[in-house]
Amino acid sequence: MAMNDEILDRIAIRALVENWAVWRDAGDWDRFATCWHEEGTMMATWCQAPWRDFIAASKAGWAKGVSILHFLGGHSADLAGTRAISQTKMTISQRAEVDGVLVDAVCTGRFYDFLEKREGRWGVVHRQPIYEKDRMDPVDPAARLDLDKDLLGRFPPGYRHLAYLQTRIGYVVKTDMPGLQGPEVEALYARGAAWLRGGPAI
Repeated sequence: MAMNDEILDRIAIRALVENWAVWRDAGDWDRFATCWHEEGTMMATWCQAPWRDFIAASKAGWAKGVSILHFLGGHSADLAGTRAISQTKMTISQRAEVDGVLVDAVCTGRFYDFLEKREGRWGVVHRQPIYEKDRMDPVDPAARLDLDKDLLGRFPPGYRHLAYLQTRIGYVVKTDMPGLQGPEVEALYARGAAWLRGGPAI
């Protein structure tokens, strides 16, 4: 019975992660809202906020033509009773005009999720992406793109091209997000371990 319960929890967690990506990218905001617990928070390069504010900011971006899409890969979850830490390989792809050239910035990383099961439902308490590497490519391969190297160098290597694009279109980008290695991601792992022991998500 315990094994069956764990399998069902793992299936529910994976479904939650996949629903988050599909519903967010489709603009299905009512169903997207069901992915979160009441105090849930989102950390992204361009927005760090409670989930309701994140939805409002995403809607505003949609209205301005902001295009951000997600694709998911491998998944792992550590369970401790009604709490879990979920890690899911992902890519973030954003298309925009940068310095007069239409480009795609693609960032590879992981969604690192603090999850909890309440009244039989798993939900996101805190989502912190980990940004591992990125690149920027002109949509037209014949186009020439000259980036401002000083601006590019302001951002960590894991998401510097994505941050460059987001800065150019008007967002204020957080510059200390966790990457593949370093003190930021080590601190995140420590918080995740504490969450599984009953500690706070933030």
